[in-house]
This record gives sequence, structure tokens and C-alpha cells, in this order.
Amino acid sequence: MCGRYGYPDQDQIVDEFDVAAVLARILASGDVRPTTGVGIVIEDAAAARSQHRNIVRELRAARWGLVPSWTKTLDKKLLLINARSETVLTKPSFRTAARQRRALVPASGYYEWAVNPDGTKTAFFLHDPNTPVIGFAGLYEWWKAPEGLEMPGVQDGWLCSTTIITRSAMDSLGHIHDRMPVIVAPNLRDAWLDPTVTDPDQVDALLQSIPDPCLVPTERAPG
Repeated sequence: MCGRYGYPDQDQIVDEFDVAAVLARILASGDVRPTTGVGIVIEDAAAARSQHRNIVRELRAARWGLVPSWTKTLDKKLLLINARSETVLTKPSFRTAARQRRALVPASGYYEWAVNPDGTKTAFFLHDPNTPVIGFAGLYEWWKAPEGLEMPGVQDGWLCSTTIITRSAMDSLGHIHDRMPVIVAPNLRDAWLDPTVTDPDQVDALLQSIPDPCLVPTERAPG
């Protein structure tokens, strides 16, 4: 899974992901936690249609912990921070977003804790030493917020929330944790964000085509 990660500098994100519109400023952080505000990169076709404009690549704020659009009342402890790649296209909480609202979640790396023989845990920061900014495969969703709701991701009466897709960890990292985020290779980012790709089989094929990244685990606690 991915429960804590590092968030890069905004200028790096804009350059790395060819962002055309910055809709929120999220400060760089070495310890991003669930339910906090995070930056996501999206191409929002529905918003473009409603505003009669072309689709542009945006960096916007979202709550980390996806809130399904059909949720009646918000449980602030709802922690859909991860979605399994194996079921993301069938599970009700994620399947519509997987087809229509895919995102890149910018990160400098993520944290996992390995269990030692004596039962203690060691924190590792998993990152690509040659790439200061990586993009997790994510989903985002819109939820109509009740009047007066204040939390990260709320704007103009709507809550934008996100989740990070995970897969089985590659062999070299499996000893630390059995799951890892899906990290979208640079040459697949355009396809992942393309809102015209909505067929479930196409989305699944795209997910399956994403290769394992080159990550190095460094012993380091969040912060």
C-alpha cells in the first residue's frame, strides 16, 4: 500500500508534467498523510464541457482519501487512500473514476516499514534517485459538499478527493512490503490522463502496460 509519501516542489511538478493551469498551491512536504490536502494532475473533460473551453492539464488540490460521488454523508474517517489495480475497474467505489477521472499524483517517493526479526520496524523511503518527481497512478472524484464544510479539496461547493492505485510489489521490494503504488512511466502519462479513454478493457490494458519503476529503498523516516 502507500500510506505516506513525499510531495515535491510545485515548480518541479509543473515542469515535469507539463501543467498548463495551476489551480492550487500545495507546499512541498516530506510527510504527506491521509486526509490532508495534496496536489493532483488531471485533465477534466466534464469541467471543460460545462465551461465551454478546451481541456487543459491542471494541478489542483484534493483530499487524499477518495469519497465516492454516491456517498450520502461524509465520514471524515473514510480512508479510501489506495485502490487495488486488480479490482479498480469493478469495485463500486472506484470503477467510474477509473474510466472517467484518472489522475497523476506527484511524489518524490513513498515510505514503507519493514518488520525486523525482533518485531521492530524500520522505515524506508522508496524513490528513483535519477528522477526527483514521479507520478503515481491515481483516481479522483467529485462529491457535493454540504454548505459550510471546510476541509482540504473543497472549492465552490464541491469536494475533490483522490486515491492512489497499488499493485503487487516487484521482487526487489517485496521484502519491505507486498504492495506498491503504480508509478506511471513518462511515456504513458498522456495516455493515462486522456479523458477520452473510457473503455474498461482499454483502461485495464493501459494499467497492465505500466512497467515496474527503478526504485531504491533508503533507510529514512518521514519528515
